This record gives sequence, structure tokens and C-alpha cells, in this order.
Amino acid sequence: MPKCYQLIGVPASGKSTWVDAQDWANECVYVSTDKYVEMHAKHQGKTYSEVFKEFMPEAVNLMCQDVIVAREQGKDIIWDQTSTTWTSRRRKFNMLPGYEHIAVVFQTPDEEEHQRRLKTRPGKVIPEDVLFDMVWNFEMPTEDEGFKEIWYAS
Repeated sequence: MPKCYQLIGVPASGKSTWVDAQDWANECVYVSTDKYVEMHAKHQGKTYSEVFKEFMPEAVNLMCQDVIVAREQGKDIIWDQTSTTWTSRRRKFNMLPGYEHIAVVFQTPDEEEHQRRLKTRPGKVIPEDVLFDMVWNFEMPTEDEGFKEIWYAS
């Protein structure tokens, strides 16, 4: 049975960094809207933040196409998005009904560390109110949602 690793954590909690450190991840299809927003920004000669709002709907469509192709090929998927709420995770379950879902949870860093990490991402600014909402509304994943396993990244 193919697997979907749903990365769950606020921006700058270490999701992409964790994926880069996993040798086995090279065998998986990596899906992320950030990948497309960053490529579009580079192509336009702009920053991530400058193109985010206008391009995000297209980035979601492109990422969903990646998911569909991977699903049709029966490939394991690493889904790198915040996925901090039950509702956002439910959409992933709905797109991948024959998959074993594994939650990979990333702890929100303390305020000082979080701010330090956010500052290392030039041109990628997340409005404070959006970030606050993500942290405040974070819902810990459960097996009742349908996860076969829940991993806690360190």
C-alpha cells in the first residue's frame, strides 16, 4: 500500500529541512505549493512574498496535479504543507483514498527561535496575523483522523 507522509507544522518549524535530511525521501514524490511559488517568483524576478497571493491558486492546482500523477503511479508521497488543522488534512485523505497516511509532526519553536528561523528566509514574509492564526489554531493529529502512524520530528 502506498504511503502519504503529511508534514504537519507551522512555517519555519523544520518541515523542508527534515525532508532534506531523510535519505529514503528521495524515493518519494515530494509535493508542495512552495516549490511552485518559489519557481514562479524566480522566473518573474520577484520574491516569494511578492507573488504569493496572486500565484497561490495556480500553485495549488500544479501541486494537485503532482498528487494525481503520483497516485496514478502508486508512488509514496511526502506532502509538505502546514496541514495544521483537521480540515486541511482531511482534503489530503480525500485525494488519496488507497493510501496509508503517516503524520509527521513538527513542534512550533519557542518565539525567539521561531523569529530567528523566519528571518533566515529572505523575501518570504508571512504576515504576523496569519502566523498567529496558524499557531493558535494548530490541531494535533490523531489516529481517529485516519493516520496509521504519527511521528514526531526532532
